[in-house]
Amino acid sequence: MTTLATDAANAPDSGLAGWTVDLMDKLGLFGAALAVSLDNFFPPIPSEIILPLAGFAASQGTFSLTGALIATTVGSVFGASVLYWLGAIFGRDRAAWIFDKTPLLKVSDLERTEAWFAKHGGKAVFFGRMVPIFRSLISIPAGVERMSFTLFFVLTTLGSLIWNSIFVIAGYRLGENWDSVEPYASLFQKLVIALVLAVIGVFAFIRIREQLRARGTA
Repeated sequence: MTTLATDAANAPDSGLAGWTVDLMDKLGLFGAALAVSLDNFFPPIPSEIILPLAGFAASQGTFSLTGALIATTVGSVFGASVLYWLGAIFGRDRAAWIFDKTPLLKVSDLERTEAWFAKHGGKAVFFGRMVPIFRSLISIPAGVERMSFTLFFVLTTLGSLIWNSIFVIAGYRLGENWDSVEPYASLFQKLVIALVLAVIGVFAFIRIREQLRARGTA
């Protein structure tokens, strides 16, 4: 097994990226899963940095690409599931209290996520895995509202697998140029949001047209 911190020319050795590399060096696939799962509990930790690093580690032989994809997805689903059950067990009021007391988090973040979930349900869980902040928070209202855990698990797994695969594979393909992935993350996230809004718009248009036709024939 190679050691990223010493063998790769562009391996980061400081900050969040350096910590992630060290974690993967020491713990392998478990370290990759752990780093990604923390993104759920601490939204300021950007998966757009961690995921390409997992791909970079795979390209250097620390573990396989398939292993990186599975480990990062398991980490995402595990973290999301913990938040789901915390929401289900403690309820909305205690969740809001925790957000109010936690540095870098705001109750308004939770409120926006709750509103999105109330409007879009399963779609919010699936697409939320691809949107910053919402990716971490969407699990809480899903748990509070006692959404079917099986459905939550499936949607979270699919959304996480798609999102993780894009960045892990990009990091794997770019190798030592893994850090060139991050500037494109913002653009991709905006495209996801635009797609969600487009789907919602089409759905609303169809429903409104059906209601107008129903009134016209009444």
